[in-house]
Amino acid sequence: MTTGSMKAVRMHAFGGPEVLRYEDAPVPQPKPGEVLVRVHAVGINPPDWYLREGYRMLPPEWQPKVSFPAIPGTDVSGVVEAVAEGVAHFRAGDEVYSMVRFPSGLAGGSQAYAEFVSVPASELARKPAGVDHVRAAGAPMSLLTAWQFLIELGHDEPNPLQPHQHQPVPLQGRTVLVNGAAGGVGHFAVQLAKWRGARVIAVASGAHEAFLRNLGADDFIDYTRTKPEAVVRGVDLVLDAVGGPASGRFLRTLKSGGALFPVFPLGFSGAEEARRLGVSVSSTQVRSSGAQLATVGKLLEAGTVRVGVERTYALADARQAHERAARGHIQGKLVLAVR
Repeated sequence: MTTGSMKAVRMHAFGGPEVLRYEDAPVPQPKPGEVLVRVHAVGINPPDWYLREGYRMLPPEWQPKVSFPAIPGTDVSGVVEAVAEGVAHFRAGDEVYSMVRFPSGLAGGSQAYAEFVSVPASELARKPAGVDHVRAAGAPMSLLTAWQFLIELGHDEPNPLQPHQHQPVPLQGRTVLVNGAAGGVGHFAVQLAKWRGARVIAVASGAHEAFLRNLGADDFIDYTRTKPEAVVRGVDLVLDAVGGPASGRFLRTLKSGGALFPVFPLGFSGAEEARRLGVSVSSTQVRSSGAQLATVGKLLEAGTVRVGVERTYALADARQAHERAARGHIQGKLVLAVR
């Protein structure tokens, strides 16, 4: 078993990107049922900066209690270094990818911004053949989010955000509008909806039109020029990858019996209007699943779904990557290269 120290990005206090420190940290020791992964690349996701900022956007009673120093990050691609007792399906040398301990690691227990990470074997899958570590690391959280919203929830955990369990809706022959279509979740949602036979309307800024049409979008709306809620009517589903308080504006684009799926549902205030219009509103929180990563990995391997990566940074440059993320309008994903 690997011991000693490794390089990692740690935070000793909440704050802006400046609190991310590239420094020595102990190599984690996998517990029974876990695998030690030598990390080659790390995908960056919004929960990384939510943790860094202390989850200040959440009500105080929902804010996880974080112990310092904390290592952010959930998404990794790498090579199995060692396996602990109780692991039967992985061995040293396997190329793997994972979304590590989410949401159970919200308080910093995922620890992906590092040279090594311990991963529950149930959350691990073999890296898709022909997909490099950078693109594989860019997939897990964003692709699983799109998958669990649109295709298969894949678990029976209670939904803390609503009284009923989220249910995907049929996509074949339907019209789906994806807002925030160029971002991490959005660009995967466009591809999955198209794969399932939907007509897809992508909403993003004009700079991303070629990117999204290349991924299969049938129609494109540049929101900087045209408000989609002013021109779109009668769609079956809106997947709002931006979400938040403004998500209710998409209710008027839906036909009666349609559905609005806000990926970030906090602040949504259109429940009464949705009932009046005969529209359902549903959300869920993405959860780690090695089995689902194995399934979507086949789509990545076949090229049916592609990972857009805007830029790769060195692990030591995590601060700069977070500064870029703070400016928004990312095309696909940002990734940290470890090796």
